[in-house]
Amino acid sequence: MTGHVDPTKEVFAQFRENDREGPIHMLNLVRLKPRATYPDGHAATGAEAYAAYGRDSLPVFSRLGGKVVWQGGFELMLIGPQQEHWDHVFIAEYPSVAAFVEMIRDPVYREAVKHRQAAVDDSRLIRLKPMPVGDGFGQIPE
Repeated sequence: MTGHVDPTKEVFAQFRENDREGPIHMLNLVRLKPRATYPDGHAATGAEAYAAYGRDSLPVFSRLGGKVVWQGGFELMLIGPQQEHWDHVFIAEYPSVAAFVEMIRDPVYREAVKHRQAAVDDSRLIRLKPMPVGDGFGQIPE
């Protein structure tokens, strides 16, 4: 089974159509391959390739106002498929949908993303709307 690495054109179109004002948060769940699979056969571990993606894309990410607002180390799947694990878990914030779209269209980023594609076995990228924190579970602040 092939993992999820890149968005489909249809889902990306939905992402762009929901161009509300304000920042977006992107929850990233990333599982790496033991060995990266570059089309040219370049030898690297998945971790090395993902680190190259982070290093090479950082100038574009930062220039457009992106920042990591939370990250954590995966420990245990309490509820969910027990075979799932994630090597990187973090939330990136972008000032707007337009900033995210500009990032992925940037030529420097497009070169850097080749490392991500070589490194990632499976991933989830979940768009979230930042909201104030409520007093407890099940409350959605207005």
